[in-house]
Amino acid sequence: MPITGDRKIVEELIFEQSVSGRAGIPLPSSDVPRTEPETSIPSALRRRAPADWPEVSEPQVIRHYTRLSQLNYCIDTHFYPLGSCTMKHNPKVNDRMAMLPDFSALHPLRPHELSQGVLEILYEVERWLRELCGMDAFTLQPSAGAQGELTGILVARAYHESRGEKRTKVLIPDSAHGTNPASAATAGLEAVTVRSRPDGQVDLDDLRAKLGSDTALFMMTIPGTLGVFEPQVREIVDLVHRAGALMYMDGANLNALIGLLRPGDLGVDVLHVNVHKTFSTPHGGGGPGAGPVGVKKALEPFLPVPRVVKEGHVYRRNLDYPSSIGKVHGFQGNVGILIRTYCYMRLQGAEGFREMSENAILAANYLRAKLAPLFPKMPKGPFMHEVVVSGEGAFANGVRTLDAAKRLLDYGFYAPTVYFPSIVHEAMMIEPTENESRETLDDFAAAMAAIVEESLTTPEKVKTAPHTTPVRRLDEVKAAREPILRYRRD
Repeated sequence: MPITGDRKIVEELIFEQSVSGRAGIPLPSSDVPRTEPETSIPSALRRRAPADWPEVSEPQVIRHYTRLSQLNYCIDTHFYPLGSCTMKHNPKVNDRMAMLPDFSALHPLRPHELSQGVLEILYEVERWLRELCGMDAFTLQPSAGAQGELTGILVARAYHESRGEKRTKVLIPDSAHGTNPASAATAGLEAVTVRSRPDGQVDLDDLRAKLGSDTALFMMTIPGTLGVFEPQVREIVDLVHRAGALMYMDGANLNALIGLLRPGDLGVDVLHVNVHKTFSTPHGGGGPGAGPVGVKKALEPFLPVPRVVKEGHVYRRNLDYPSSIGKVHGFQGNVGILIRTYCYMRLQGAEGFREMSENAILAANYLRAKLAPLFPKMPKGPFMHEVVVSGEGAFANGVRTLDAAKRLLDYGFYAPTVYFPSIVHEAMMIEPTENESRETLDDFAAAMAAIVEESLTTPEKVKTAPHTTPVRRLDEVKAAREPILRYRRD
């Protein structure tokens, strides 16, 4: 339902609510005798004045942070159609399991004899991923998809070097996620752009022209960032392999494939999986993620260490891999996210994953049908996991995609990804996921229709949106160039 009303909610900073002398609870004086004089602390490390903490009561603190939480858009309160990022529901049982004291208080250096439960979970997550993705081995260490990309590229580089081959280039479609070329550069390789055709598919002629003996990898997102499955994928894999290069799959959009297709069966040699997206636990908000990397057998010796192995009935960490690229994480990865992944796997099962992917595809194509009359320059479908529309030809009177995205906040919907992929002018990328009801998708389509109508009748209302959020439209250029990162009380 659209948001109505003009009540403006303003929440002062906790420092601004401070009153000198006010305290939440009385703290007793320390009864611990001092063993060393205070002067033993170097003067450079001692405060010259008391810390400038806010002085507030306990109800003030509770109400302040509760009100702040109510100002947020989040997956638990709103439809969050952030394209290419799979912001879907995280079953609360996952959180309950990850917060069990035996998991949350587990020290990462506890001996394997005393860590059998969590090591078994990690071992099983790897086993499930191998089966679901059609790969021979996985590492769970990477903390996010971007670190997974870097890990996969480093593994591929080590593989080529072990064969005495100096391959320095990574080919990447122009529709790829921005992390792809960044990861290649971080790994010390050169990113080379491969053109896409107007329909978003890889330009095979351009790929052929750029493949060579110096090509290490071709990185491709499957399904692509236009939300469309690449129909030429087998031909692409054959071209890459004939050049002696490896096929890398960016698994950010795997939410539409699990249970339907195994990437390894297509000939993919290395891929990363954003388990904090496909296997629940929505990403974003600065929280932890996990980007396991899967490889085919020839690349397995180069995976990071330690790896969890099973010897008889005992699970342990094994560092005995002399060709390994080493560690990419201090310990076994973001274990809390991986426990949630395990719970989600057990809840879904093989049939559940197939239904998950089918429902994600259904939701995206249902939304496509609802939006098609509004957006005449929508890329051709059918889509897989997400819908990409172009604001060109849809909005009038100078209203742009960014304006429409801001206006959606007034209607109670989080703004989708905008201006990506760059090959679609005025792009808006919308991913409904399998969790959203038909009623929610209908309401979203109705809001989009209302905004298109507003661009005709009251365009300034759209151009100055949002109007009902606690913070109105920002000067985004100034915010990026002149960020205020510290609060100072006058």
